[in-house]
Amino acid sequence: MTAASNTATAGASRRARPVIAIDGPAGAGKSTMAAHLARRFGFLNLETGAMYRALALKAIEHDLGFEDEPALLELAEETRIALQPQLEGNIVLLDGVDVSRRVRDKDVTSAASQVSVHPRLREWMVAQQRKMGEAGGVVMEGRDIGTVVFPDAEVKIFLDAAPEVRGNRRYRQVMPGDAPAEAAVIEAAIIEDLKERDARDRNREDSPLRPAEDAVILDSTGLTLDEVLARAEAIVRSHIEQPA
Repeated sequence: MTAASNTATAGASRRARPVIAIDGPAGAGKSTMAAHLARRFGFLNLETGAMYRALALKAIEHDLGFEDEPALLELAEETRIALQPQLEGNIVLLDGVDVSRRVRDKDVTSAASQVSVHPRLREWMVAQQRKMGEAGGVVMEGRDIGTVVFPDAEVKIFLDAAPEVRGNRRYRQVMPGDAPAEAAVIEAAIIEDLKERDARDRNREDSPLRPAEDAVILDSTGLTLDEVLARAEAIVRSHIEQPA
């Protein structure tokens, strides 16, 4: 067992309330699930992906290349990122400024996927994320929560869905109401973008996207939102209600 594993195991033994780790590809619905479970069980919802998007936003503002890991790491070390959980979702603060809406824009989410491939930058992020959730009583969602950030998490869910289904859901989020004439083209572009992000996330050398060995895999391809949330609740409840 590594020193990191020893530290993680010791952390778990001291936690009075569990850590719920939700991992999965972009567009799978992790944020929706995390927010629901946090409300349902009275936990804090810490959306770690927002931290990468906040740093990516700052890189955009400083005109840094997303491939320049040393410059990005230097930027990270002088950056303050904070999440303030709210009933309606997290407030994302970047150096004290509310960027909650801006970090959801397409250019920032795409940049975050490129920034997150750098090993040293991920180490920095993981350290921040562990500090935020080490006491337990939190729902954390991202790409490597159950495998890297909290390998000792008491509950691990890997939420997945076919890229076509995820793309259609994303399309309906960004294009509510009547479909424009170019709807099929827009939806196809969103699906292609998700596939490219999947490839980067699954094939990166450091912390590739994959289910933890002890994660419950929940494929939502053929499920309604209510069905997905009900199954997630059942998974969490089965762990929480187990005898010590």
